[in-house]
Amino acid sequence: MNGLIRSLFFGNYFYGICAIALSIEASLQQHIALNSPLYYLFVFTATVLYYTHAYIAETDTQSGNQRTLWYSRHRTAVTVSQVIITLIFLVTGMVLCQTLATNLSQVSPVEWLLAAIFPLIAALYYGSVRPNSTRSNLRNKGWLKPFVIGFVWAGAVTVYPAIWRSIEDNTPYAPGWVNALLFVKNLMFVTMLCIMFDIKDYAADHNRKLKTFVVQLGLRKTIFYILIPLSLIGLGTFILYAVLRDFPFLRIAVNTVPFILLIIVARSLHQRKSILYYLAIIDGLMLVKAVCGIIGISLIK
Repeated sequence: MNGLIRSLFFGNYFYGICAIALSIEASLQQHIALNSPLYYLFVFTATVLYYTHAYIAETDTQSGNQRTLWYSRHRTAVTVSQVIITLIFLVTGMVLCQTLATNLSQVSPVEWLLAAIFPLIAALYYGSVRPNSTRSNLRNKGWLKPFVIGFVWAGAVTVYPAIWRSIEDNTPYAPGWVNALLFVKNLMFVTMLCIMFDIKDYAADHNRKLKTFVVQLGLRKTIFYILIPLSLIGLGTFILYAVLRDFPFLRIAVNTVPFILLIIVARSLHQRKSILYYLAIIDGLMLVKAVCGIIGISLIK
């Protein structure tokens, strides 16, 4: 069982699950129809491939990093998994494009540009095809890194489902202020999780002179001056929005759960935590947020 859990998180399959859940949540909150199962399979494989790309080339087994050691010990299994997932990614991508080939030809240049921004930023995050081969990448911009990850995640789970739905329906993609607010909400939520994750790498980032928030401000100030205030601002903004939109009390209560857990988890980071804690608990907040959002919009009227 422990081996399966490590495979789920170290193999980045959990990120794929979170991407699907957040995409469904965003679609429901934007009041658009859900995408096809094939689309969600494509999203899952794309997410797993992207995140595994960052670790499969690492060879520093002397660092004591549990994830790096896991990849070293399971390199053959990971390589086979990557080949299979790559094939599924390519096949699902081709089928999706062939199915809607006529509609794709009518997509406006502005929509293509919007769709291209997020994978471009994601590629610039690593800087090259080979991970860690250069320092000229967004991953090494300490203060910017969390916002880059948040931006890409927000685009993948908020913008892409809506764009693809508009392509399926052969209608223009015309986002409004609600779409923009949901994008910002997802961006900031993931950004805060990334800042928490940087706490794990404090020592290594300090030695590399990577100016993350925790390296520049210290642990306590990062928690009490950034994470908790931003969580409270996000919570307050949501409650104001919900009240103005006349949300039922129970829907408001359910959707405040992720923000409350965010504050609780932030306070827990005073003590040293394992890599699995960060992957399961901190990243798990993405899944909690998605589940709460889905329950709030679909089950509570």
